[in-house]
Amino acid sequence: MEHYDVLIIGGGPAAITIAKMTGHLMKTGMIRPEDHSMIYCAMPYAIEKILPFEKTLKKDQIVEETGTGLIRDSVSHVDFSAKEVTCESGRKISYQKLVIATGAVPIIPPVPGADLRGVMTFKTEDDLRKLISISEKGLSKAVVIGAGAIGIELAQAFNHVGVETHLVDMAERVLPSMLDPDMGSEVEEELIRLGINLHLRSGLVKIEGNEYAASVILNDGKKIILDSLDNCSAGRDEPEVKGIVVFAVGMRPETELVAGSGIMTGKEGIIVDEYMRTSIPDVYAVGDCVQFRSGITGETVPGRLATNAVPMGRVCARNILGAADGYQGFFNGAATKIGEFFAGSTGIGEHTAKGSFELVTGTAELTTIFPNMPDTKKVRMKLTADRKTMKILGAQIVSGMPVTDKLDIITLAIQNGLTVPQIRNLSYSSQPYQSYYPANNLIVAAADDIMKKLHKERIAG
Repeated sequence: MEHYDVLIIGGGPAAITIAKMTGHLMKTGMIRPEDHSMIYCAMPYAIEKILPFEKTLKKDQIVEETGTGLIRDSVSHVDFSAKEVTCESGRKISYQKLVIATGAVPIIPPVPGADLRGVMTFKTEDDLRKLISISEKGLSKAVVIGAGAIGIELAQAFNHVGVETHLVDMAERVLPSMLDPDMGSEVEEELIRLGINLHLRSGLVKIEGNEYAASVILNDGKKIILDSLDNCSAGRDEPEVKGIVVFAVGMRPETELVAGSGIMTGKEGIIVDEYMRTSIPDVYAVGDCVQFRSGITGETVPGRLATNAVPMGRVCARNILGAADGYQGFFNGAATKIGEFFAGSTGIGEHTAKGSFELVTGTAELTTIFPNMPDTKKVRMKLTADRKTMKILGAQIVSGMPVTDKLDIITLAIQNGLTVPQIRNLSYSSQPYQSYYPANNLIVAAADDIMKKLHKERIAG
């Protein structure tokens, strides 16, 4: 029987990270059911034709050059007591250490008509191929359900290639998990300017049609007619689909493989400790299939981001290799692009505090570069802190330029327990093409605003 010191089930970012770290040092195998590992966040840009389809695929060489054996198969059963994996092909593989990195699958809400043809999700290589094929054959209308980052990016992609696009969400604002209402107005206005039809505070009631989706009914009574009624010609395998519905409402952990095995699971996935160990010895789990806690509150929170999966993979690999390295938890730094704007957040905002803290907030608005330089753009930040301890808890930024560098500074501050007075004293750099005047800095200005508010409160009180 084939044997590996480290056997990884899955081929996403966390799995690849582990292979890179263990492949040269231990006999490592990776079982991947997909034809390719995807660069998920690049997928909308292939529909938008900014990237060719091939640029969304990771090369197998990334795995194979580490010395890791790449096994293209699906796992049908794991015998955890015998340390043996059975693949759908019948192939049996034994292991010393097993890593479960099965990821997550898109959620399709249980609404009538969700099983009609022309209703899709957006996660896999097959999903992307289908959407590109449909759009190239004359797609005229798309309804995207979910106004989070993926939904917004997908809606922009359809809109860019001339498809009438509708974006639907029950929330009052777009990007409800990323931006507080007072930070999202520019983003919303930009989507409207681009020509995307927004349906906010609107729940999906049903999708109508016989075999193919024909219309979408919302809870406010609106009816979005899709252009492709059930119009396939007799004998045709594929009709000319003119209208589609794409769900982008979130993911659920893929834990079917461990059901009934004795591995502990929760609502958000496989339960692991800080070393990425499951409840069964020598079995680890990482990435989107895992349930873990916030690095700020300690509460179980969703964290299905590649930027969480990769650090989990690093921690897991180090522990397999003999270190004792613990994972801090989710801080959920994330960003997206909306037309001419860049937006992102990290940590806790007013919309996610949920009574865990008494927040104090500060805001700042500067320019992305010296205001006397050409192509100057606006940038706004909202900084949150715990009123009692003054520890930094999070930030949100909307800007005319990329925001991830500033968000990462705030995440580092949160991870290390820095306070508003400490970050107010941040020593920063300045240059006309890269920052605001030396007289100020966005992060320092937001921290200053918090301190001024508290000072006014003390005087008034």
